[in-house]
Amino acid sequence: MFSLDIVTILLTLPGILLALTIHEFSHAYSAYLLGDDTAKYYGRLTLNPLAHIDLVGFLMLIFFRFGWAKPVPINPKNFSDRRKGYFLVSIAGPLSNIVLAILSTFFFALAIRLALSEFIHTMLYFSIFINLVLAVFNLFPIPPLDGSKILLSILPSSFEETYYRLQKYTYILLFLLVYFRVINRVLFPIVQYLLNLLLGFVMYLV
Repeated sequence: MFSLDIVTILLTLPGILLALTIHEFSHAYSAYLLGDDTAKYYGRLTLNPLAHIDLVGFLMLIFFRFGWAKPVPINPKNFSDRRKGYFLVSIAGPLSNIVLAILSTFFFALAIRLALSEFIHTMLYFSIFINLVLAVFNLFPIPPLDGSKILLSILPSSFEETYYRLQKYTYILLFLLVYFRVINRVLFPIVQYLLNLLLGFVMYLV
């Protein structure tokens, strides 16, 4: 839904920037550790948000709640174990968002305990929510999401050619699933469950 609520934008912007940056950096850094320096060559081995943001995708995310960042370039041929490397690099992004959601939960509890402003509370709450959404959404096995690459890395290699042949059409499929809110019916119940778990932990801490 289109939104020009400046307060909501200010509250969600830090969480969005952090979530996208850490997600893409995690892909790049894990690939680098596994022997592929392609992302480093293209300037993606950095925590500078500007290196990872796709302007159109970022504006879509801010105003329409659906967007994207620049995909991190990798070359699986540089991995000593191609399939294992592909799996680890693909899962690194969603896992980094889970970690960020947990860290945001700790800071959220701390902000409540220290009686910081409601603005800080809400900003940290959004950070938890945004990271959970990004993690779960990217685990859907639909190209070009990370979940499809994770699935590809564990399926027989004979599926690889079919995957790349169908990938150009699945962009349209993904857009339609998001536009008609089909994905939301699966995504948000999972996110809400995880969010309730983390918020329950907050109540325990405070």
